[in-house]
Amino acid sequence: MIAILSITFPIFAAIGLGYGTVRIGLFKKTDMRILGSYVINIALPALVLHSIATRSLSEVLNPGYLVVYLVGGLASIAVAYAWFSAQGLGPARRTIGAMGAGCSNSGYVGYPLLLIALPDLAGRVLAMNMVIENFIFLPVCLTALEMSRDRESKSLFKTIAALVLSLLKRPLIIALLLALAISVSGIQLPDAAQKLMSMLAASASALALFVIGGSLVGLPIKGNRALAAQIVAGKLLLHPALTMLALVALPLLGLPLVSPDLQMAVIVTTALPMMGIYPILAQDYGHEGIASIALLGATIGSFFTLSALLALFQ
Repeated sequence: MIAILSITFPIFAAIGLGYGTVRIGLFKKTDMRILGSYVINIALPALVLHSIATRSLSEVLNPGYLVVYLVGGLASIAVAYAWFSAQGLGPARRTIGAMGAGCSNSGYVGYPLLLIALPDLAGRVLAMNMVIENFIFLPVCLTALEMSRDRESKSLFKTIAALVLSLLKRPLIIALLLALAISVSGIQLPDAAQKLMSMLAASASALALFVIGGSLVGLPIKGNRALAAQIVAGKLLLHPALTMLALVALPLLGLPLVSPDLQMAVIVTTALPMMGIYPILAQDYGHEGIASIALLGATIGSFFTLSALLALFQ
């Protein structure tokens, strides 16, 4: 148990520190946006670039891991969407519920956690997660949300094209594509560039957790708490369970096996709380209350679910 707490305690202590300093006024809520912009636009892109560009593509991308993470996530989104549809919820609300159940916070929480638990794999896992999340999970969910606004006046093709274009403008995606190109080409980055990226990447872990904690202060907590609890259950229980099933099915389908460490990484990733921008995305559709309650509940609850999963892998 001490070994598990040595992994989870620093993570949630850093989140708590961020929450506490904003709560007492040492930092402002707006400061978290500035720090968060640094993490998402500078530190994490540098981390992804350093993790991929300094290795061959075969070392970075593991086909088995990618398939398991893809199948587990899409299955979670689909099952959650069907569950919320059966309750008669509107298209926007059930899509927000499904997105909460299937989209993990790999950058802000997952990477710092894996940096302690599996330091040699943390950067690679983050890069693979970003590929699946940014090119599949987010476009699927955001397209469904956009189509829920006014189905008659929106073209599916135009909606997807606009989303892809907005994704390609993000520094994290630019860094990911550039890193993949460098890795494929075999170009060796200068030592000075590698040291710069390594230095910037080192600032991502603690600062990301601090931002997550500070961002939880002042979240609107008025909304359907029963629905939010279902979203939390979908994220912390359904997502890891369906990913475990995908792991079991992988060898039966003749696909490459996943190493024990990568198995641990993919299960832990799916048991993370949902992405930090979840309430912001939901706000555009008038459901930020539900999303905020779910994010808060999943962040607190993940301490227990992650501890239990890490104990299983010991």
